[in-house]
Amino acid sequence: MRYVHTMIRVTDLDESIDFWVNKVGMVEIRRRDVPEGKFTLVFLAAPKDEATSRETMSPELELTYNWDSDEDYRTGRSWGHLAYRVDDIYVFCQKLMDAGITINRPPRDGRMAFFKSPDNISVELIQEGDALPVQEPWASMESTGDW
Repeated sequence: MRYVHTMIRVTDLDESIDFWVNKVGMVEIRRRDVPEGKFTLVFLAAPKDEATSRETMSPELELTYNWDSDEDYRTGRSWGHLAYRVDDIYVFCQKLMDAGITINRPPRDGRMAFFKSPDNISVELIQEGDALPVQEPWASMESTGDW
C-alpha cells in the first residue's frame, strides 16, 4: 500500500492556485479539465516531494473545482488538517504573513504552527528536525480564531 493524495474541494480555482502555489509554495504537477463532468482537478506537491510526485503521482494534494457549484463546503468534526514539514518554521510563517495569510496558531514553541486556506482548510506546519529556539515576536504572539 502507498499513500496517494488528499482531495479538497475549492470554491475559486484561481484564488486557490494563488494561495497554494504562489503563497504557500506548492508545485503544480498536473491539471485535468473534465468538461463532461464540469470539474477541474489540479494536483500539487510539496517542493521536496516534486520528483517523487512526478514519478509516482504521490504524495499529492488534489484540488477539485466543480465549475457550476455554489455549494458551501463545510468541514466535519472527523476532518482535522493537512500537515507539512518546513526547514525553518519562523521564516515560512513570516513568508505567509507577508503574503497576507493569518497565522492562526503562531510557532510559539519553535515547532508547530497553523493557518487556513481560502476554503477554511486547516494546515499545520511542523519544524523539520528539532524545535528551533523560542524567539520573539512568535513567543508572545496570540492565537487567532480556530485551527
